[in-house]
Amino acid sequence: MAIENPSREEIGKILKKAKKVAVVGLSGNPDRTSYMVSKAMQDAGYTIIPVNPGEEEILGEKAVGSLNEIEGHIDIVNIFRRSEYLPDLAREFDEIDADVFWAQLGVANQEAYDFLKDKGYTVIMDRCIKVEHAMTK
Repeated sequence: MAIENPSREEIGKILKKAKKVAVVGLSGNPDRTSYMVSKAMQDAGYTIIPVNPGEEEILGEKAVGSLNEIEGHIDIVNIFRRSEYLPDLAREFDEIDADVFWAQLGVANQEAYDFLKDKGYTVIMDRCIKVEHAMTK
């Protein structure tokens, strides 16, 4: 099956409902796209959980080394890693309590998509969460 994202309307509903976003590959460098996008989402009222084993704290939030270290429910897992990492991240995502697997603009992987869709998850790939959020206002 080809990668097919939810409709813009559906993405808007997801973003309105979501509160907690885990960001895989979030950089502590303010010049990096992951930082700028996550800061904008934080400023919009979302709780950001940085997932980066090389960082202690980003955007004032304690960083964790992996998705498995996050306690409680996560609405969206937003991924800033290269496409080849998505299958492993999809399997990790399947082990935690999370609703939406979201790969950032330019990031997509058919194997990860098929794995998650077969399990009934909402999957968004190759879309920028900040851009989509701006369109829902």
